[in-house]
Amino acid sequence: MNKITFFIALSTIFCACTDKKTYNVSGTVENAKDSMLYIEASTLEDVKVLDSLRLKEGGEYRFAVEAPTDCPEFFALRVGQQRIPFSIDSTECVKIDATLPHFTTDYKVEGNESSKRIREIYALQLKLQNEIMELEKNKDMFPGDIVDSINVLLKDYKEKMKEQYIFSDASSASAYYAVCQSITDLQGTWFVFNPLTDRDDVKTYAAVATGWDCYYPDAQRTEQLCNAAIKGLNNTAEKQTPTISDISGKGVEETGIIEVELPDISNKMRSLKALKGKVVLLDFTMFGAPDSAERTRLLRSLYEKYAAKGFEIYQISLDDDIHFWKSSVEYLPWISVHETNGVATAAYAVSNVPTFFLINKENEIVLRSDFMKGTLEDNLRKLL
Repeated sequence: MNKITFFIALSTIFCACTDKKTYNVSGTVENAKDSMLYIEASTLEDVKVLDSLRLKEGGEYRFAVEAPTDCPEFFALRVGQQRIPFSIDSTECVKIDATLPHFTTDYKVEGNESSKRIREIYALQLKLQNEIMELEKNKDMFPGDIVDSINVLLKDYKEKMKEQYIFSDASSASAYYAVCQSITDLQGTWFVFNPLTDRDDVKTYAAVATGWDCYYPDAQRTEQLCNAAIKGLNNTAEKQTPTISDISGKGVEETGIIEVELPDISNKMRSLKALKGKVVLLDFTMFGAPDSAERTRLLRSLYEKYAAKGFEIYQISLDDDIHFWKSSVEYLPWISVHETNGVATAAYAVSNVPTFFLINKENEIVLRSDFMKGTLEDNLRKLL
C-alpha cells in the first residue's frame, strides 16, 4: 500500500482541547467491551500507532496526542482491522462516537468540519470499492465489459469528488484526503487520482497543491503535492506508466521537459528542448490581458539583466487575435510563439494566464509559478 494511502476509518474523535500543543480525541465505542482501541497517525512515510487502550463497559475513551504544527494531519481510530480516518490541526476539537460491529460505517463526528467531509468521502470510497469488487467477481460478464463498467463507475466517482470535495475548497484537509485516496480491489491497491498516468488528474493535483501552498507553504505534504503534479506533466506527455510507489511524496525529481514546437511571427518553428544549456522561462500569457504591458516591462528588465548569463524566455501567446499578438511581440528580444490548438496548454496543465515554469540548464522543470516562493528574479539567480 502506498505511503500516502488513507484507507483508514473514523471511529471516535475528540473533544477537550486544553493545551495548544496537544489535542484530545474522545468519544464512545458501543458494544466494544474488552476490545483494543488504537489511534494511528498516517504520515507520508508510514502508519504509526500513537496510543491504545482496552475499552470498558461503557466504551468511553480519550487520547491526548501532540498537535500538528505546519498543516492539518491525518489519523485513524482502529479496532481490529476496522479503521475510521480523520484529520485534525492544532486549533480543533473533535468527538467521534462509533458502534461495533460496524465500526467503519456506524459512527458520527462532531466539532471538525473536515473530518465530517472525510467521513462522507470515506463512505463513498467504500461503496465504490465494493461495487468494483462485485464487478470483478461477476462470472457472467466478459472481461472487457467488466473493465468498461469499472471505468464508468470511476469516471462518475471522480467527477463527484472534484465537484463536491476538491474544487469547492482545495486548501482543505478533506480535499487532500479526496485527491490522495486509494482503492483496494482484487487486483491490488491503486490511486483514484494519479497524476503520473492521467493528464486530467495532474490538474486536480495542481489545484490542491496550489490551495495548500497558499496556507501551508512549508509543509511536507504541500511539497509532496507540488512534486507529484510537476512530475506528472512529464510522465503523461511521454506516455510513461509509473507505478503507484512513484507518488511517494517527498523528494520527487524531474527528468526532462515536455517538448513544445510552435511558430514565431515569421512562421519559423521554435523548439523548447533546443534551448538546453540555458535557463528558460516558459511563459504562457495573453497580450490582451489588462496587466500585460506592465508584466512585459518586468520580463524585459530581467532579460536585459540576465540574457548574457544564459537566460532565455520562451513565451507562448494564447491570444485569439494573431495579428494583435504579432504587433505586440514584434520588437521583443526573446522567443515569442503562438498556440491555437491548446496542445501545449493541456500538456502543462495550464488553466489560467499568466502561468510560467522555470527550466534549468539540463531541460528539467524546477518551478511552476503557482508554487513559487520569493520573487521570479530570486529563483532565476539560483539557476544561473
